[in-house]
Amino acid sequence: MLLPGSTIGMLGGGQLGRMFTIAARNLGYKVIVLEPDPLSPAGQLADQHLCAAYDDEQALQQFGEQCAVVTTEFENIPAKTLEFLTQFCPVRPAAAAVQVTQDRLVEKEFIRSCGLSPAAFAPIRQLADIPKACTQINFPAILKTARLGYDGKGQILVNSPAELELAFQQLNAVDCVLEQRIELEKEVSVILARSVTGAMQCFPVAENLHRNGILHQTLAPARISAELAEQAKQAAQSLATKLEFVGVMAVEFFVTCQGELLVNELAPRTHNSGHYTLDACISSQFEQQVRMVCALPFADTRLHTPVVMTNLLGDLWGSSQPVWDELLASPNSKLHLYGKHAARAGRKMGHFCTLAPDLQSALAEANRIFARLQQV
Repeated sequence: MLLPGSTIGMLGGGQLGRMFTIAARNLGYKVIVLEPDPLSPAGQLADQHLCAAYDDEQALQQFGEQCAVVTTEFENIPAKTLEFLTQFCPVRPAAAAVQVTQDRLVEKEFIRSCGLSPAAFAPIRQLADIPKACTQINFPAILKTARLGYDGKGQILVNSPAELELAFQQLNAVDCVLEQRIELEKEVSVILARSVTGAMQCFPVAENLHRNGILHQTLAPARISAELAEQAKQAAQSLATKLEFVGVMAVEFFVTCQGELLVNELAPRTHNSGHYTLDACISSQFEQQVRMVCALPFADTRLHTPVVMTNLLGDLWGSSQPVWDELLASPNSKLHLYGKHAARAGRKMGHFCTLAPDLQSALAEANRIFARLQQV
C-alpha cells in the first residue's frame, strides 16, 4: 500500500484530474500533474505542475522518478507514454487496458469477445468499404471516427449510402465505425473500481440524459429494474476483469425499447456520469480512484440520497458568469466549478448536484434552477 505522504502522478490536467487532486490531497497525498496546458484546472491545485507534452521523455523521466504511482484522467494518453513510465513506478491502469478503449473498432470487438453485445456496427477504413457496410447496417445510422471523438464530436447521422460517403469525406476519410442507430428507452452507466488483487465494487447504476450529444444530467439511482441494474453491473465487471484493469472505470449502456442492454462504450477513468458521487455517496469516484491506484481498501459506494447532477456548459456564460443566485439559494444543491479560464460553447465549465428525499423532487428542483440559469 502507498500511504498518505506518498506522491501520485496524474497524466492530464482537466476537471477529472482536478477533482482527483482534491480527493488525493484531502487524504494526505502529494500530487504532480503532467499537462501541456499552462492554465490546467488540475495544475492549479496540484503540489507541482509539469507543463510538458505527453511525449516529452525528459519531462516524463522527471515525472516518473518523483512519483510512487501514476494514473490518468483520460484515455488518449499515448500508450508509449504509459509504457515509458513503467521504468520508474507502477502505472494504473496499464497501457494495454487503456489502448483497447482508444479505438472504437478495437473496443467493440473486445466487448464481443467478452460475450456482450454492442450496437450493430461495421468498419469503414476506405470508400471501398461503404457498399459492404450498407449491407450490414440499416439506415438511419451514425458514422463515428474510430479515434478521438467525444461529446458528440466526430459523429455524423447518415440516412443513405450517399450521405454516408459524404460524411466519411467530411471526417477526412480516417478510420470510422458505422453504428446502427438504436431506438432507446434509456442510457445508463456503471462506475466501478477494480483493485490490484482483482476485487471489484460498483457505484449505483445511474441514468444519463443527453443534449446535442453532450451529457446534460445524470440521475441516481437509475429508473430501471433491480434486475437490469444488476445485469449492467455484472457486464461492467466482466469487461474490467478481461481488461485486467486497475483503477476506476465507467461503462455506458444503451437500454433498448425491447429492454435489451447494449454496451455503448468504455472509459478507463473516472467519468462525468459519476460526478453525482461527490455529494450523494458516502465516498466519491475520485476517492475510490486514489484508493485503487494506491492499493488501499475500497471506500463505501452506497448512495445516501437520490440526486440529479446537471452539467454547466460554456453556453451559459455569455460575456460574463451566469447569475448564480437561484442555485446558491437552493440549500440542497451543490455547485462545482472547474477553474477554467475561458468559457466556450459546449465546454464543460462545472456542474451542480441537487439532492432530495426522492428522485422526482431532485429532478424538478434541478430543472427549475437550470431554467433560471438559461434565462439570465
